[in-house]
Amino acid sequence: MKKTLLTIWRIVKNKYVAATLIFLLFFLFLGENNVMVTHKLNREVSELNKEADLIRQGIEQDSIAAVSLIDNPEAIETYGREHYYMKRQNEDIFLVKE
Repeated sequence: MKKTLLTIWRIVKNKYVAATLIFLLFFLFLGENNVMVTHKLNREVSELNKEADLIRQGIEQDSIAAVSLIDNPEAIETYGREHYYMKRQNEDIFLVKE
C-alpha cells in the first residue's frame, strides 16, 4: 500500500503531470463552462428542439385546416359551430360538459 502511494506521488510530483491534472480539474469542475453547465445547456437545447417540433406540427395542422376552410363553405359552418358555438336563427344549442 505504501509502495503504491509512493509511486503515485512520484508520478504526480512531476511538473507536467501536475500541471495537466490542475488544468483538467479546472476545466472539468471549476471553470465557467464546466461539465455540469454544459450538460444542463444540452438538456435545455434538446427540450427546446422537441417544443419546436411540436409547434411545427401544429402549424402544419392549422395550414391544412385553413386550406380546407377556404375550399369548402360547409366546412366553415361546421368549424364555426364546433369552435365558436355559433347557431342558426330559431335554433337552440345545449352544451353538455363532462
